[in-house]
Amino acid sequence: MTVDRAAALGTEEGTGASDAMQRRLGPGFWIPIGWITLMVAAAVLAPILPIADPEETGVGGRLDPPSWDNWFGTDTNGRDMFARTIWGARVSLVVGFVALVVGFVIGGTIGVVAGFFRGLVDRLSMSVVFVLLSFPGLALALMIIGLLGQSLGVVSIVLSLAVIAPVARLARATTLSFAERDFVSAARVLGATDRRIMAREILPNVLIPLSALSLLGLGLTIVGEGGLAYLGLSVENGFSWGKMIQLGAAPRTLRTGPWVAFTPIGAMFLTVLSLNFAGDRLRDYFDVREVGISGR
Repeated sequence: MTVDRAAALGTEEGTGASDAMQRRLGPGFWIPIGWITLMVAAAVLAPILPIADPEETGVGGRLDPPSWDNWFGTDTNGRDMFARTIWGARVSLVVGFVALVVGFVIGGTIGVVAGFFRGLVDRLSMSVVFVLLSFPGLALALMIIGLLGQSLGVVSIVLSLAVIAPVARLARATTLSFAERDFVSAARVLGATDRRIMAREILPNVLIPLSALSLLGLGLTIVGEGGLAYLGLSVENGFSWGKMIQLGAAPRTLRTGPWVAFTPIGAMFLTVLSLNFAGDRLRDYFDVREVGISGR
């Protein structure tokens, strides 16, 4: 076979793989990704979008229903619910993303180190994970937020605790499946250090299944922030979808202006649903179950 022929076949195979990826992911992935992209873009561009000031009262009457002037109606203070929903996405998405990154960095590090070194390191690392899984999450959140306050960083760290354990288990399982592969053994023979092997050989393979879990994890942290906000434990400055739900959940408000609560509920529901659909499609595409998420 000539070099040109081989190159042509390689190009065809690459194109075929790309087409196969698009076919396998399908609209069940790309439609949710479209909604997620729309919400992220709206949150980022909120300061320059031609919408009302989310804190300005008197934009309409108190509890005005949805109309042409106020698409999602107004709240009990006459503030525009459409503008507040977009601005509320900023806090919800930022807290969720920061919590996800912190959880993935800590959990991924624990899992890779445990799976690579095994033995005592593995047992100690997994003991930490089991403690996190066993500790009452709400009690831990109350204790940490009560001691450290309700800043964005503290709330994000609290939510990251829910992500660390599943990420560590998945990273450990993936590392165990790759640690004895031929390319890792070859790197050892060539004199590569453990740190280099983990960074250059193991980590790229661990990131593939973790990327599928990341979207599911982001949905989990957004819902978690909403739960904390409903209990009055979320970010003190600013407002999120969860805090908007809390403000609209008063019985009288629910009877006379249900859109005050159901508008942020709908935005959170569609966003988390999209993250779950997209994450599930990625998980199927990368066949994450092959690596043994059970952590054996």
